[in-house]
Amino acid sequence: MPELGASLLQMSFGLAVVVGLLFACLWLMRRLSAPRGGGAAVKVLGAAAVGPRERVVLVEIGEDVLVLGVAPGSVARLHELKRADLPLPADVPGQPAPGGKAFATWLRQAAERRERRDDA
Repeated sequence: MPELGASLLQMSFGLAVVVGLLFACLWLMRRLSAPRGGGAAVKVLGAAAVGPRERVVLVEIGEDVLVLGVAPGSVARLHELKRADLPLPADVPGQPAPGGKAFATWLRQAAERRERRDDA
């Protein structure tokens, strides 16, 4: 009987060590994957669905604004412009940030301007 108690104690100790190592690894992974720098470097300004699983997304990175086409398994840069070239309601105090309809309207107007420029 004393051997059974010693075996159970040894098995419990081994299990505690393994569980402790798992928690230590989880803590280390969270610590290493935490974003650095405090502020978000990438800011999504708006998005518009152009199909059942496709979207056009407006993303701000520093002073640049990217228009991205997002589909399952791919992201493509459609256009790039400076933040100053894009007047947004967020620039005016008290106005809400651009949402689906405001961005969709801006995207449609930009596409119409581009078509007119290409036709000329």
